[in-house]
Amino acid sequence: MYNNKYVNEWVEQMAQLTQPDEIVWIDGSEEEKDRLTKQALSTGELVELNQETYPGCYYHRTAENDVARVEHLTFICTSKKENAGPTNNWMEKSYAYARLGNLFNGSMKGRTMYVIPYLMGPPGSEFSKVGIEITDSIYVVLNMRIMTRIGKIAMDFLGDSNDFVKGLHSKGELDPEKRFICHFPEDNAIWSIGSGYGGNVLLGKKCFALRIASALGRREGWMAEHMLILGIEDPNGKVEYIAAAFPSACGKTNLAMLIPPEKYKKAGYKVWTVGDDIAWLRIGKDGRLWAINPEAGFFGVAPGTSMKSNPNALLTTKKNTIFTNVALTENKEVWWEGMGVPAPEKALDWRGNPWTPDMDAKAAHPNSRFTAPAKQCPCISDKFEDPNGVPISAIVFGGRRAKLAPLVYQSFDWEHGVYVGATMASETTAAATGKVGVVRRDPMAMLPFCGYNMGEYFQHWIEMGRKIPNPPKIFNVNWFRLDDEGKFIWPGFGDNLRVLLWILDRCNDKADAVKTPIGYLPNPGDIDLEGTDVDLDTLKSILDVNKEDWIEELKSQEEHLGKFDKLPVEVRNQFEAQKERINNL
Repeated sequence: MYNNKYVNEWVEQMAQLTQPDEIVWIDGSEEEKDRLTKQALSTGELVELNQETYPGCYYHRTAENDVARVEHLTFICTSKKENAGPTNNWMEKSYAYARLGNLFNGSMKGRTMYVIPYLMGPPGSEFSKVGIEITDSIYVVLNMRIMTRIGKIAMDFLGDSNDFVKGLHSKGELDPEKRFICHFPEDNAIWSIGSGYGGNVLLGKKCFALRIASALGRREGWMAEHMLILGIEDPNGKVEYIAAAFPSACGKTNLAMLIPPEKYKKAGYKVWTVGDDIAWLRIGKDGRLWAINPEAGFFGVAPGTSMKSNPNALLTTKKNTIFTNVALTENKEVWWEGMGVPAPEKALDWRGNPWTPDMDAKAAHPNSRFTAPAKQCPCISDKFEDPNGVPISAIVFGGRRAKLAPLVYQSFDWEHGVYVGATMASETTAAATGKVGVVRRDPMAMLPFCGYNMGEYFQHWIEMGRKIPNPPKIFNVNWFRLDDEGKFIWPGFGDNLRVLLWILDRCNDKADAVKTPIGYLPNPGDIDLEGTDVDLDTLKSILDVNKEDWIEELKSQEEHLGKFDKLPVEVRNQFEAQKERINNL
């Protein structure tokens, strides 16, 4: 169908390995979408939702043993272990090809092989990259259609080039004992077998856009980061952009789709979503760091998403969306815990079993998902498809800390900011692990997603900072300080805009700051509290730097940094300098 010889040769090789009954090349057309959807409905792979209330929406259940990313079965496969580093699962690449090759051998007998060319990033952008995913799942094809730009548009972008990421996926037997998600950064390849769940099989997402792209970015001089991108428009129409990285359960999607408080709305402030999960960043001709969102859709967690917590996300899912592992009501609508509407009297739970609200079991799986086109988001930025991306004024790191980190602080400079990102942490909630308050460090929120040695990843950050003539300023935020009763002190959600405006004022030299051992903190009077229940004394309490707490924190940081076999000397020096400043407090 397409005449790129490199693609055709590779597809032929994979067909010989997997032995499908039929090969279908994806063109991205509406007719193709309709045909595949009808096919998936006929086999039960998809269930049609109520087309009056959810037009263009469908429902899917994965296997009960296949409901989330499997980090322990996710490998970086390189020729040497040190290239993967101590924090990644490693498999020697020739061994990995052989081991998975045995599983892929004949895995598509009796099935159809779908060849999906897909484009990560806007057409015509120097940021953008092409992947080819081979799969035996219509569910994967239809999700990739939402999450990326598929078919002819990708092949036109690729032209005669051999510069594409080779992705091979088969559901296999959906056997956890035969499930592997393997990345070959030295070969720009991804092999995934034994799973049908999104994060393991939508290979454009974490697999390509972060693990493979982070390695590509290091080689080619750019950055692939686990970051949202949002634009803040002031009453004069000026828009400035922030990229932010948070570990899970820290409100990343809510921040990406923030709705300004009433006072700011009336004044003319607006917030625009460029991306909710991933940013690719390059140095622009003007010497600033520019970012695109390489994705075309949102792959969001459903439970907890409501008109109160994130109306923009919920409104995005009202049409053309695929829901996975949520509850299915009798009138073919979806429901999940935390949706903000009463539970249905009867439903089928995520396993397909009858469910009623008096049962102990959850109706929706805690990791149930929606896949929705980003362009349907009410606050999507008009720069979402801009091939140039957007210029980043500030990079924000964050985590969930009950007592330690202040509401916001600014790093002293880029290198200090890299150290702040390299040591960032979050305390677990009960939902995450069953243990509360355990500190989990997730550098730049990239620990599960870096495609190479994490110490070299920090070094890449250091080197990028030296190359960017006008780098963004780097900040850390913590919306999650608790009072003595265990209640959140800062209101969060839309009121986080008050903190973001101080951040932008700092980027524009419009706000002063107090120099402390950990960085620059706001003068309490510089964060607007009007319209909140927070008084000045309370704000001061969440802007404090407690010496004893930070001494304990530094012990934990030292243990953490000791895990990296190639830790840059600059990060080590920043840690030592911070330790000295804290001890002198």
